[in-house]
Amino acid sequence: MSLPCSDQSIRPKKMQSASLPRGVEAVRCWCGDLCKVKEVTDFSDWLGMKFFMCANYESDPAESISAYPRPPSPPPLCMYYRWIDTEMPDWAVIEIRERGRRAWASLDLEERRAKAKAEEKAEQKKEWEDYCVEQRAFIDEMIRKNQEEKLRLEEVYRHREQAREPKRGRKRERARAAKAAEEAGDGKGKYPRWTQ
Repeated sequence: MSLPCSDQSIRPKKMQSASLPRGVEAVRCWCGDLCKVKEVTDFSDWLGMKFFMCANYESDPAESISAYPRPPSPPPLCMYYRWIDTEMPDWAVIEIRERGRRAWASLDLEERRAKAKAEEKAEQKKEWEDYCVEQRAFIDEMIRKNQEEKLRLEEVYRHREQAREPKRGRKRERARAAKAAEEAGDGKGKYPRWTQ
């Protein structure tokens, strides 16, 4: 059993009432009262370790006897506590290892999720880029086909125009001759012949 502890920097912060271990006798604190037995519940190097604590300890509030708010803690008479255990119990060591394993597993899971999310985002970006390239190629192909079709139609219209040109030339010549004949025709009288 260790000596009474006056170093308040290492005193446990979270604790619960516990039973006195076998083979250990109850002790009295500096103020003469019988000590309480407490067990550390804080996740620390003292998890599961038991210790004696003064019944009038500063951080142990008085119990409420009604449903109303608890009365304030009494002023500290002494700040006595003494460790019963010198080592953590096996279950606490296993609990710490298990919590550490769960923490690492959780961290690993978060990293894998973040990596999978980044890979999915990169895959979506690549798919979008591939889609954009395909659409650009499709649009370029349609523009090329439209230009080829335009050139083909222009060639067809030019051939048709060239094929119609002799016929149109003959009609123009006939219209010119008819006009000249009309102008050179009977000019007697003030009005044209067909109006007299």
